Amino acid sequence: GTFHAIGARMLRAAPHLVGRTSTFTIYDQDDTQTVVKRIMERHKLNVKQFTPRGVHAAISDAKNSLVSPDEYANLAMDPFSRAVATVYRDFGETLRLANAVDFDDLLVLRERLLAENPQELEKYRRKFQYILVDEYQDTNRAQYQLVKLLAGGHGNLCVVGDDDQSIYG
Repeated sequence: GTFHAIGARMLRAAPHLVGRTSTFTIYDQDDTQTVVKRIMERHKLNVKQFTPRGVHAAISDAKNSLVSPDEYANLAMDPFSRAVATVYRDFGETLRLANAVDFDDLLVLRERLLAENPQELEKYRRKFQYILVDEYQDTNRAQYQLVKLLAGGHGNLCVVGDDDQSIYG
């Protein structure tokens, strides 16, 4: 399966470990930007100066790099980054209270679930005894971390990639 589909299945199997129930909702881009806009308005951030789309993109990048809201806030030096840090701080809790996740959480929360729960990690290491990652050049840090956790027990890992096709180039 894809990283996101496997993440959704893992989270649905043990949602209580990440503060959700099994009926959690997966927010799409529009839902997520609406949440970001509401948080921005609550903090009186100008949505014309810093668009919800741009703020969400920065949060998404941070999540996929496994940068926590606190780490992001410590690194925020310019006005845009400080605005993102303000929203990012409230974003996760807003989704948790709504029993929701965004697309990035399917990676980030799954990584946290495995890293903080050795019994879950061992269960999935047994389930995924052989791992093949296609399009490896397009993996981000959260995806890499999952592969590292899962393959860490047995080392049965094969990755295939092509630098000339990288979306991050």
